[in-house]
Amino acid sequence: MARNEEKAQSMLNRFITMKNEEKRKPKERRPYLASECRDLADADRWRSEILREIGVKVAEIQNEGLGEHRLRDLNDEINKLLRERVHWERRISELGGPNYTRNNAKMTDLDGNIIDVPNPSGRGPGYRYFGAAKKLPGVRELFEKPPEVRKRRTRYDIYKRIDASYYGYRDDEDGILEKLEATAEKEMREKAETEWRKMEQIRREAKKAVKSVEIVTVEPAANDILFEEEEDVVEEERREMEKEERQRSKQQEFVVHVPLPDEKEIEKLVLEKKKMELLRKYTSDMLMEEQKEAMAMLNVQR
Repeated sequence: MARNEEKAQSMLNRFITMKNEEKRKPKERRPYLASECRDLADADRWRSEILREIGVKVAEIQNEGLGEHRLRDLNDEINKLLRERVHWERRISELGGPNYTRNNAKMTDLDGNIIDVPNPSGRGPGYRYFGAAKKLPGVRELFEKPPEVRKRRTRYDIYKRIDASYYGYRDDEDGILEKLEATAEKEMREKAETEWRKMEQIRREAKKAVKSVEIVTVEPAANDILFEEEEDVVEEERREMEKEERQRSKQQEFVVHVPLPDEKEIEKLVLEKKKMELLRKYTSDMLMEEQKEAMAMLNVQR
């Protein structure tokens, strides 16, 4: 180690390094404004320099032991370099170079999912967080998804999905109902055809009887068809008569099981009651007078 330091401090090595530094051009400083640059190659070089600085700072911000203040400062510096990079990319496209803004990296959460985080600090919509800065207090909440609140369905939401199939208007389209109803439909059709044939036979016989002016006997089956409505009318009349009889039975007169007094007996009872009241009043008055006389006699004796 000491041998290398001695070599570096030798006269020849110092002379060579001095000559190399003289040959180098003075270090150029990046322009403050991207619009000041007129050369496409220089603009591309300054963009590459900014990308290298961003890479160094992003690697540094991954260390969680730097502290909260240092992490926040690093994150601010990275966002400042990102904004500067956007200016230089826009200037490169203005000078006729490639458009780098198409493939910009997007914001991701702790799991690597692309998200759109709002900016609470007011630094503009492009503010982003990197590395350990995502785990800082107040920043972690921005990356956490809020719990899904299940809204209660309104009457409009319930009726919105109701269509013709809900009321059963499309049951015939699946083909299942047609198979089930085929047998019942066949039986009903056969029954209707038999009745129609019977009625046609009765009509033919009636026409023949009218033409020949003869009495035609009707079959029992036809008899049932002809007098079906009449039987229904008779049945309804019978039910109405039964209903009236039940109402009459409920409205029977009240039967008295105790003999009631006539007018003379009532007058006699009233007179006897009045006599008893007068007698009771007279006796009470007599008792009062006797008590008064007795009290007067006692007072005189004293």
